[in-house]
Amino acid sequence: MRIALAANEDDTKRCYPVMAELRPHLSEAQFLAQVTRQRAQGYQLVYLEDGQVHSVAGFRVMEMLAFGKLLYVDDLITVERERSRGFGDQLFDWLVDHARQQGCECVHLDSGVHRFAAHRFYLRKRMEINCHHFALKL
Repeated sequence: MRIALAANEDDTKRCYPVMAELRPHLSEAQFLAQVTRQRAQGYQLVYLEDGQVHSVAGFRVMEMLAFGKLLYVDDLITVERERSRGFGDQLFDWLVDHARQQGCECVHLDSGVHRFAAHRFYLRKRMEINCHHFALKL
């Protein structure tokens, strides 16, 4: 297994089928365009593969008054048929290590209220539920 940052459009395209399981509302073209725009805001894609991509995470390193410097996980997904094989664990651990290397004080993410299996995973990885996220659709 290899974990790598998506360094070019070909790497990003290879991540799309996995990310589409989490973000099915995005076509491949929309995904590529949005990742390109978000990269200007510090967004990065990292993936776990062995010739085939199994897990993908989108993240950014940022600072907030409330939490200091942190790594924020926008997206984290493992192909459904390959869950419980340790791929998500490896990618999550890579994100935590990367956060430490970047001098971050913590790792944060939001998870949809309906994603119970993901919540079990995050709690098993020793994450705490410490905020409520509110949204106003415009």
